[in-house]
Formats: sequence, C-alpha cells, structure tokens
Amino acid sequence: MALIKHYIQAARLRTLPLSVSGIIMGSGIAASENKFDVIVFILSILTTIGFQVLSNFANDYGDGIKGTDDDRVGEQRLIAAGLITPVQMKKAMILTSVITMLITFLLVYSAFGSDDFLKSIVFLGLGILSIYAAIKYTVGKSAYGYSGFGDVFVFLFFGLVSVIGSYYLYTHTIFSWTILLPASAIGFLSVAVLNLNNMRDQIQDKKANKNTLVVKMGTQKAKVYHFCLIIGALFLLLGYRFSIASLTFWHWLFLFAFIPLTLNLVVVFKNIIFKELDNELKKVALGTFFCTLLYCIPYFL
Repeated sequence: MALIKHYIQAARLRTLPLSVSGIIMGSGIAASENKFDVIVFILSILTTIGFQVLSNFANDYGDGIKGTDDDRVGEQRLIAAGLITPVQMKKAMILTSVITMLITFLLVYSAFGSDDFLKSIVFLGLGILSIYAAIKYTVGKSAYGYSGFGDVFVFLFFGLVSVIGSYYLYTHTIFSWTILLPASAIGFLSVAVLNLNNMRDQIQDKKANKNTLVVKMGTQKAKVYHFCLIIGALFLLLGYRFSIASLTFWHWLFLFAFIPLTLNLVVVFKNIIFKELDNELKKVALGTFFCTLLYCIPYFL
C-alpha cells in the first residue's frame, strides 16, 4: 500500500487539470458545431491523463538518476527521496505507456471506426510520438528538457496537438485557422506553468547543468516572458471570441479566470525568493483549467 501511495505521489495529480484543458477546449469548439461525442470525450481525457502521468514518471526518473532533484524545492520527487527505485519507476513507465496506448487505440477506433484506416494510423502515430516525447523530456543524454526545448514541447503538445487533435477527432474535417487562437492560448498558459516551475528551480537546475530557458535567459527576462505568455493568451482568447457573430454574457465569463492570473503576474514581478513561486504553480494551472471551463460553457448551452 505504501508503494501505491508513492506512485500516486509521483503521478503528481495537481498537474492533471492543466493537462486536460486542451481537450476541453477542443471538445467545446466541436460542441459549438454540434459534433460532440461523450465516448470520444471520456477516452480523450483518459488518454491525456495517461500521457501526463507518464511524463511525470519520466521526469521523476530522469531528474532523479541525474541528481537534479537532490536539493529540490517544492513537491517531493520519489526517486531522489529514495521512496521508489529507478527500476521500479522504469517498470511503472512501461506499464503506463502500454495502458495509455491501449486507451489511445480505443479512442481512435471510437472516433474513426474501422473504415478510415489512414486517419487511424496518423492518430496512433501521434500517440506513439507523444509517449516518446514524454519520456525524452528528461530521460537520456539528449533529453530536450535539459537544452531549453521544454517550452516548445509543452506548447505543441499541451496546446496545438491537444486542442486541434481533439477537435479533429469529433469533426473529421480540416480545421479553420481561427482554432489556432484558442489552441495557442492554452499552449501559452501551459508554458507559463512550466516557466514558473523553471524560475522556482533555476538555482538547482544551474548546478545540475539543466539548461532550461529560464537558466539561459536569466530571471528578469523570464519574468517578461511570463508576462507575455499570460497576456498573450488573453488576447488570443479574445481574438477567437470576437470571431463569433452573436455574443452573450456567457461568452465573457472566462475573463473572471484572468483575475487570479493577473495577480500572479504581480507576484512574479515582485518575487525575489524563488522557492516562493511554488504556490503560484497551482494557481496558474487551476486558473487555466477554470478559464477553459468558463470559455466553453456557451458551447454547451
């Protein structure tokens, strides 16, 4: 039972609301076109959670065996703490990969059936690529999370792939360029969470030669970058909203979610002690989740 508890800790449940935000956004936009499917939605959520848990396991494993988490601030890492061995974590990663691929197969079959073979192969390929990307974030000598490319990964997979991919599962049609606006907004907000994480850990990351974008650009530029991500997401969401012909009160509810996100900007710009940014991670992650929910409410009314 203790080991199961440790695996749950390693899964980092607080990251899951952020990971499903893109699915909710893509599903909401599909619902606005009367093409929502409950089974596809549930399987999409489960698939995304699987990828996120795998990414968290891999992050714990990769940073743990490299010593990056030895003086970690914030949420405990299980390998660094000696609560899970590298071999046990590797087995958990393999099991999670297998389960996630099985769910991905069910998702693709539910969305396309057995007739559309090419689309099925493309989405199964995306599933395999997502697993590879989740593992290579911190695992291996060429881990891109150690070279400053983590932000690109998060933007692509949490934003563009998540929103546009889930939308396509419902509609089977080429998306309009306007969907890039909310997809990029979710990507920006997800990168903002990673940026906070990297600002918090920058001292330890420097020692471990983990050259995140924050380590490369420095604290002050990272703060400006954070501002651009949050405000950029707001303008992208507003841009997509104004593309709708008839707007009601419900279409503006999402702006309430930007109150805590704006307050986060104040905290970040005043911050001197990096470890104090740990509390801001949950605020931005949950802020993104609730922003997405509020944004999509009009699509289900």
